[in-house]
Amino acid sequence: MRLFRRHPSDKLEDWQPRLYAIVIGLILIVAYVIAFIVKNNDRISIDFVLFSAGTSLIWLIILLLAIGFLGGVMLSQLYRRRRRLLGSSAAEEQTGADR
Repeated sequence: MRLFRRHPSDKLEDWQPRLYAIVIGLILIVAYVIAFIVKNNDRISIDFVLFSAGTSLIWLIILLLAIGFLGGVMLSQLYRRRRRLLGSSAAEEQTGADR
């Protein structure tokens, strides 16, 4: 017994342009990421004050992207908290002035 039967009168859409566009876009993104990794596979030396470390350039790029992303999230949370605190203190001043 089949659970999902098609009626002979149902039209089957063979061409789904949105699906094919998404698949092609994902393939292009994956190809770009692979090419990016291959081109940035050079070994580099990072000199710190007391020591130096050697790593692949792609790992340095990924680390810096992660640090930048986390810094942006933290700054946005601080901004939101400051706006909330300033908004609540302004509301308290308004209720105090109305009395």
